[in-house]
Amino acid sequence: MSKDEKAQAAAAGASDTGSGTRVPANAPAGKVAFTRRFPRFVIDVRLQVKMFQAGEFRSCWGRSTEMGQDGIGATLTGSLEPGEIVTLEIPLPLTPYPIKVRAIVRYRQGLRYGFEFLTLNDGQRDTIQRVCQYLATKA
Repeated sequence: MSKDEKAQAAAAGASDTGSGTRVPANAPAGKVAFTRRFPRFVIDVRLQVKMFQAGEFRSCWGRSTEMGQDGIGATLTGSLEPGEIVTLEIPLPLTPYPIKVRAIVRYRQGLRYGFEFLTLNDGQRDTIQRVCQYLATKA
């Protein structure tokens, strides 16, 4: 893992195990390990989450913490469970309008959530790649 990647992992609350696998800082020893497909970058924007729960459409607000080409981390005001499918509306740098993407909740730790983007179209994928490149220069 490069020095820049270690700094990004530290900023995201993860530590390097030396094998390219990152472990969340608050994970029990030997319990959780994962490898990211893409690096994550610090981003702090207000986002909206829309979901269908208990037979009705609901929404909540949150703040992003980190983003990569395949997902985003955020702290939310609402409650979601891993596996739920949601719509995220994210105002990103370099874009005039918030991007709307479908995502699945991959993890929850208290009020912190990890989302994996689903079915991005080419325009969304290009926008997210450009934003990640921009965020990489700010790190």
